[in-house]
Amino acid sequence: MTKRRRRKPRKEVSKKHTVRAHFNVPQLTKAGSSLSLEVYADEQKIGEVTIGRGSLFWRGGRRHLLKKISWSRFAEKMDELAYG
Repeated sequence: MTKRRRRKPRKEVSKKHTVRAHFNVPQLTKAGSSLSLEVYADEQKIGEVTIGRGSLFWRGGRRHLLKKISWSRFAEKMDELAYG
């Protein structure tokens, strides 16, 4: 007869980041459809990403202006961050 292993108690991990999503889809193929993600760290808003068909936009937590980033530029930045 085999013995069952006892599971170790899981450690409680507190969440640092929270993301809230807003999805606007009048028709997925048309302009104006987007996904907005609000990013929070320790209950304080650190920024917002709006993802659309042609590009994405970033707005810092306490900023008023949006920064437009094309998908090609975004891919370059992600490759640079991920692979050096």
